[in-house]
Amino acid sequence: MFEQLQERLKTGLQQLTGRGRLTEDNIRDALRDVRRALLEADVALPVAKAFVEEVRARAVGREVLASLNPGQVVIKIVHEELVRVMGGDHSELNLAARPPVVILLAGLQGAGKTTTAAKLARRLKAQGGRRVLMTSVDVYRPAAMDQLRKLAADVEVDYYAADPARGPAAMAAAAREEAGRRLADTLVVDTAGRLHVDEAMMEEIQAVHAAVAPVETLFVVDATAGQDAVNSARAFGQALPLTGVVLTKADGDARGGAALSVRQVTGVPIKFLGTGEGPDALEVFHPDRLASRILGMGDVLSLVEEAERRLDRDRAQALAHKLKKGKGFDLEDLRDQLQQVSRMGGLQAILDKLPGAGPMPPADLQGDRQVKRMVAIINSMTPEERRRPEIIRGSRKRRIARGSGTEVQDVNRLLKQFGQMQKMMKRMGKGGMAKMMRDMQGRFPGLPL
Repeated sequence: MFEQLQERLKTGLQQLTGRGRLTEDNIRDALRDVRRALLEADVALPVAKAFVEEVRARAVGREVLASLNPGQVVIKIVHEELVRVMGGDHSELNLAARPPVVILLAGLQGAGKTTTAAKLARRLKAQGGRRVLMTSVDVYRPAAMDQLRKLAADVEVDYYAADPARGPAAMAAAAREEAGRRLADTLVVDTAGRLHVDEAMMEEIQAVHAAVAPVETLFVVDATAGQDAVNSARAFGQALPLTGVVLTKADGDARGGAALSVRQVTGVPIKFLGTGEGPDALEVFHPDRLASRILGMGDVLSLVEEAERRLDRDRAQALAHKLKKGKGFDLEDLRDQLQQVSRMGGLQAILDKLPGAGPMPPADLQGDRQVKRMVAIINSMTPEERRRPEIIRGSRKRRIARGSGTEVQDVNRLLKQFGQMQKMMKRMGKGGMAKMMRDMQGRFPGLPL
């Protein structure tokens, strides 16, 4: 996400860094590029104009002109304005109300409301310890209720199927009563997708809202929709008392304009980002961290939190102990590490959060597909072959390639890469961590030491 905006802003702001003195002309030229970058990223024109004007007003003032490093101060101002535009501090869900706390999801067709409902329910159960009940009042889309029922089973939360003949508002009210009977403290209501220009459908969602009096009314919008996302957010904000926004498909949006516009247009905070198809691919929206990522400063805090949540601490400690004892790093260890990377969202997702790393060229990074291929090759080996890769010769390589759906060249490439990693791990076991980090910093100059 934000790759395009990040690259354009970097180009514009490079004019200011390293200068001992800035003039109004310097600043005006740089901000012209910043404005263009925002518009190309699909930021709404009024938002882009207000942003640039606010930065310009601060940049030509005493704050910058009196600074010893004016270029860096301007970048700091841009960072602060990005945070302000996206909402300042991150906003939590309001779960302090009398149970059952009702969370209503609304939005356009195809925005991802149903999968977001499941992700949200899973998050509330896993991290908040909530007893969640989910229900769908989508009586229009074929199999919409069955889809949510299946997703509820996948994330291990309860589901209630109301009678569609009663209509969406009555169905929602019945689900609320059922949540009370089941002692559920949270009810997540998924609604039908609707166009904001359809008056009858907008009246229907207002009736559903009135029937359950939700504590949280979240507008779910596709981040890749650009200006359409902004326009629909404005319309839904006029029809419903929205309390927050969920931006879905954020991992597929290279521009990022919706994230910079929706907050300003609706006046309500963005609360979550949908970052993939998995049930745990829902991130809390932190404006300050996202602003840092946009400016190439990384987001180490989110990376650490994600690692705490997704990585297997016991396996990591077991591997460290094994290396310290001088025992060899084998292919089963490599498979474990690759699977941990996948749980973190893939190599690029990790690099996105490292300061200065940024996107890697396709020649260096083939992403999750390459990781999955490597895991498939290792899974096609026998336990003995994983422990002693040196025994893998011609006929074994052909068998492994057939079993994993790859070519012998792929098996050879994996074994070569494993050999290099094995040497690296041996150095780690002998206290060579510092040297290994220096080697990595040479390959990836953005990595901090």
